[in-house]
Amino acid sequence: MRGISGCIGLIVVGAILTFASDWQLQSVNLDLVGVIMMVAGAIGLAVYASVLKRRRVGALPVVDETRRGL
Repeated sequence: MRGISGCIGLIVVGAILTFASDWQLQSVNLDLVGVIMMVAGAIGLAVYASVLKRRRVGALPVVDETRRGL
């Protein structure tokens, strides 16, 4: 679950930088950095969920149809 929490953490920190901070730096636009972090977290969450879904689909037990009558 470390991957999911990391992605959610990126989204949260990005949202804080974008919406809740009023810091001003000369060379860095913190609003843009926050948006980039939120997008990266969302993409990471989608990729991680896709990989996790594929693992679960492949892990289903195989049912033996020949023993059905027993």
